[in-house]
Formats: sequence, C-alpha cells, structure tokens
Amino acid sequence: MADLLYKKGKTSLSDGVKLIQDVNQSNAGLDYVQFKVIEIEEGSRYEETLSNTELCAVILTGNVDVNVEENAYTNLGTRESVFEKIPTDSIYIPSTKQFQIQANKFAKVALCYSNSSKVLETRVIKASDINKEYRGKYSNQRLVHNILPDDVDIPENLLVVEVYTDSGNFSSYPPHKHDQDNLPEESMLEETYYHEIDPEQGFVFQRVYTDDRALDETMAVEHQDCVSVPKGYHPVGVPDGYDLYYLNVMAGPKRKWKFHTDKDHQWILERD
Repeated sequence: MADLLYKKGKTSLSDGVKLIQDVNQSNAGLDYVQFKVIEIEEGSRYEETLSNTELCAVILTGNVDVNVEENAYTNLGTRESVFEKIPTDSIYIPSTKQFQIQANKFAKVALCYSNSSKVLETRVIKASDINKEYRGKYSNQRLVHNILPDDVDIPENLLVVEVYTDSGNFSSYPPHKHDQDNLPEESMLEETYYHEIDPEQGFVFQRVYTDDRALDETMAVEHQDCVSVPKGYHPVGVPDGYDLYYLNVMAGPKRKWKFHTDKDHQWILERD
C-alpha cells in the first residue's frame, strides 16, 4: 500500500503558480479521489483540461476569477485565512471542460477531483449558501462547512467538506470508517485530509487503522500536509495550543456518506 502521509512541497508549475500538494492515483493508490493545492500569485493563471474527472475548486484564501470554456465566474473567494472560520466560495467544473483560474490577489486553491463519466453543469457554490453544522460534545467538538454534501445533486461522485477542530479536541471521532459498499448500513468512500494548523509550527496526530490491524498507521501531521484514507478508521487529535482546519474530499462507487463507528468506542456516543 502507498504511504498515507504526503508532506507539503512547493514545486513551480508555471510563472507565479506553485504546487503545494499533489495526491493522485499513481502515488496514493486511490481509485476515486485525487487532490491538489496550488498557490497563485496576483495576476498569474493556472490552466487545466479535465478528462474523465470532475472537479470542485475550493478557494481556500484570496480571490480569483474562473473561466470555464466560454463562461466567466468572477470574484470568487471570501477570506485571507482559513482560520477566519467563515465559508468560502467554490466552483464545480464537470468532466471534459477546460478551465483557467486567475488570481486577483494572492490565492490558495484546493483542487478536489473524482472520476466522472457525465458532463454536468458548471456550478458556483457561494459562501452564502454553505450549510454550517456543529458536531460533537465534550472534547469532541468541531465546526463543519458542508460544501458538497451527499444531499445536493451537483456532482456525479464528489463529496467535499471543511472542518474546524479547536485546541485539545478530537475530530472524526469516535473513530468511524466508510470502506464497505453495503448500503444502507455503510458506504464505500475513499478520502483525503488536507490539514492547516494555527499557529503553523504546530502538529496534530492522525491514525488510520482497520479492524484486523492489517493497516495501522499513526502520523504526526504538520501544516499543509495531506493524509489519504483508502480504508479504515481515521481519527484526528489536536494538541493543546493549536487549532486545526482540514478539507475532506470523498468519493466512491455511490455518492452517499454512511459510516460505521468502531464498536469498541461506540459507548462514547451513548453518554448523556
């Protein structure tokens, strides 16, 4: 199995465009999900043509204009830091489309991909339309921005969500998994986690493990690192003094998020 931890990099793609993360089917062993993060200097442009993939571009920070073939979508992006904890704009771009992203000021953009055979409609997901949700209690609390949840019909396969976990809390916890194509009990969804940490010198821990422990890895994850979850449970712990943001991309044979909690830790959900 491929390594699950992808350290941040800074590879130049073109003048003014740098690649921070590139998790793809060749280096991650994933069948459905691919993921990139790019930084674009003001006035610079990133271009790509999609083939058998659909894309959700999340404007993590900054402001951009996006051209999808003959159509222009302008002034996308709402924040200078993900830790402002406000929703941002995203844009869904279907398979076969050619697009350009031009930065109106320095921007960081997450490119979330999944396999797709359908040519659907391009759609802007405005920050004002993002559903915000609070989950958990005690030391298991987080704020969720549902960008592409499973109850919207925009994409063919993609699910995209961003999550804030404050200092001293656990997230994706109690441990749960979604690696069995067995609806309605459980769905099979691959997943990636892109992490940002405040302050940036911090770290968090993420464990990925299966019931039989054939897969059991615990990783120290730093700012702008990425973790892939091909299967298994995948909790995250945030040490004191640091706050965590992560962006999740999920996809699988059916576009439904139905998870199974580790039975050893189910009791945590049953407390008053």
